[in-house]
Order: sequence, then C-alpha cells, then structure tokens
Amino acid sequence: MIYHTPGSDDPLDQADIVSNCPVPLLTEFDLDGVKPPQIQVSTCRILVLTQGCDLANRKASSVTVAVVHDAHTLVEQNLIKPADVRGPIRAGRVFGWYFLPASTDCGLSEMIVDLRQIHTVRLELLTTLCQRGHRAARLVSPYREHLAKHFADTFSRIGLPAPYE
Repeated sequence: MIYHTPGSDDPLDQADIVSNCPVPLLTEFDLDGVKPPQIQVSTCRILVLTQGCDLANRKASSVTVAVVHDAHTLVEQNLIKPADVRGPIRAGRVFGWYFLPASTDCGLSEMIVDLRQIHTVRLELLTTLCQRGHRAARLVSPYREHLAKHFADTFSRIGLPAPYE
C-alpha cells in the first residue's frame, strides 16, 4: 500500500492529500490599476509539495501544494482518454502529471496530480483542515520521494528557445 492515514492531530507533512482546500485564482486584472483585481476562490483536493523537514522545523509559514484531480472526472469531461490514464499518465510519461492509484481503505479513486497547477497556501489553514478531518491520506516512502523527484524534474528541465539546427 502506498498510502497511510495519519491521525487528525498528526502534523502536516509532505505528500499529504487534503480535501476542501480553498485555492484562489486571479480571474481579471487591470494593468493600469483603475479596477481592482478579481479573485475567484474554489475548493479542491490538494497534495502538499513542501519538504517535510521545512514543515517539521516550522521553517515554512506558507505551503506549496498541487491540485489533485479525480481521473474519472477528467475522463467524463473529455479532457483525457481512459487509455491515456492506463498508459502514458500512469507510466509517468506525461509532462507535469503524476498518477496516484485508487485506495478503498482511504476512500480514494484514481487521481492525477497536476504539478503544473501549483499554489501557495497558509500552513495554519492546512493544519486546521487536517484537524477537522479533511486529510484523506499521506503517500509513504518511497512513493513520496518518487513524487518529489517527478515534481523536481517538472521544474528543473531546461527548455531551449529553438531546436538545434
């Protein structure tokens, strides 16, 4: 099993999956500053990306998180094909997406972590959500490290402005 279910009083840790997390999205902005920016807040399932040592040593007041999508919902919305979930996404060959299997013990369906859709959330907010029972699970080692490497690879790649001639 790749998941562990921490207690509600366990501290927040890297690779925690938390539901109902409010995430802000800037929907409109005025570069001239005449109108105030418009922000929409939606609640979603997230996965904690901030290093566990920074959380344990209270070196972070804000936490980096990635949005977690239900794979079935993405298929129903025709955003991806079922064959893509079973093939390249599950195999880790789709840039910026990380597949998480279902777990009946944790009540989780197959999920896709969108490592390109990251946000910063206050630590106190996530701690409160966990205490109120919104933490679904935590990835255990070595799966947590595998996810962290995939996240690092997503942002450490070097893109060239043009292909070699």
